[in-house]
Amino acid sequence: MGSVNDRSGALFFDFRYRGVRCREYSKLQDTAENRKKMKLVLQKLEAEIALGTFVYNKYFPDSEFGSRFQLVGQTSVAPLFSVISFQLLSSLEVAWRATHRRTQRKTLEKYLIPVFGTKPVNTITRANVLDFRAQLAQTKGKKHENTLTPSTINHIMSLLNILLAEVSERYGFPNPVTGIKCLKVPKSQVDPFNLTEVNQILNNVRKDFRNYYVVRFFTGMRPAEIDGLKWKFVDFDRKEILIRETSVMGRTEYTKNDGSQREIQMPGVVFDALKAQELATRHVSEYVFCTKDGTPIAHNNVTKRVWYPLLNYLGLKKRTPYQTRHTAATLWLASGENPEWIARQMGHTSTDMLFRVYSRYVPNLTRKDGSAFERLLNANVQVPVVSAAPVANAEEARAAA
Repeated sequence: MGSVNDRSGALFFDFRYRGVRCREYSKLQDTAENRKKMKLVLQKLEAEIALGTFVYNKYFPDSEFGSRFQLVGQTSVAPLFSVISFQLLSSLEVAWRATHRRTQRKTLEKYLIPVFGTKPVNTITRANVLDFRAQLAQTKGKKHENTLTPSTINHIMSLLNILLAEVSERYGFPNPVTGIKCLKVPKSQVDPFNLTEVNQILNNVRKDFRNYYVVRFFTGMRPAEIDGLKWKFVDFDRKEILIRETSVMGRTEYTKNDGSQREIQMPGVVFDALKAQELATRHVSEYVFCTKDGTPIAHNNVTKRVWYPLLNYLGLKKRTPYQTRHTAATLWLASGENPEWIARQMGHTSTDMLFRVYSRYVPNLTRKDGSAFERLLNANVQVPVVSAAPVANAEEARAAA
């Protein structure tokens, strides 16, 4: 952002154009009225720079910078990447979920601006883009142990493509990202728990989290879905859990997509667990699983304080709690449930992903409802019914872990 400053009592503009800091002096004295006039001019000037229509000599015909920025005829200059990218992001964000907005803005600020920020967008070449991708492949990841994954690199390149595709259309130059293929991403491998391991976990987990993990293991709910589950979405009469909202970083949001809006059928062990949980938290909060303050729990905190210490205590292989979702899917498949029914339970719009990810767990396609799964759980899962207190806050969880 430019500014209006004074030197020896006279006002001057201080702004950046095409990566160059420019100071243009006026003969106006430093008064409130003159500052207001010059700030209005500066706002217009910077708007034209952002749009690529700024003509330097039009504003400052006698400036020594005039020849440096002289344009041929009235040809416009494309804006700097740093300027136009944030404007475009602001216009696109209205259609994104809050979590996606935060991720994209972080990607722009952390990876794209440092490399392309000072470049006019029409000077970014295909070679620049390929060099940037090669640089990303050498960049350390979150834990500074490994380099960025192909999936993360593709995400970064996708945002660059979105931004450059838009500005290339506006300013009439080829998009340098066009034709650059995504990196190959290794097929994701699921690592679900078997029923013996599930029983170990449920019989040894802290009592105030037993109901929570019963629901996670046998409904396939995503972390944000169970964090955001409210009592108004638990239908005991129909034995259904209605997935309508999620909780991300303490904020209530819409589900991952429209296909994630669904009704999950409760098997008996989930029904009993939620009934026990109702006694503990319904009078405390609108959220099924909450802290003593009534706020929704954060699965990241629970993972660090409860989940990983428990797996370590039981001597089980360290796996993310997202494997509880994969466990539900594989148990449904192992019990012979209809894949279309499973896909609806999981919030998938088709069975494609189900077969692609869990194909080796499909024994047959004979069942059409949840009865086989119910019989499997009744025969193999023994979960003590407890009336648990509200989930402990972070400090209490740390002390109890």
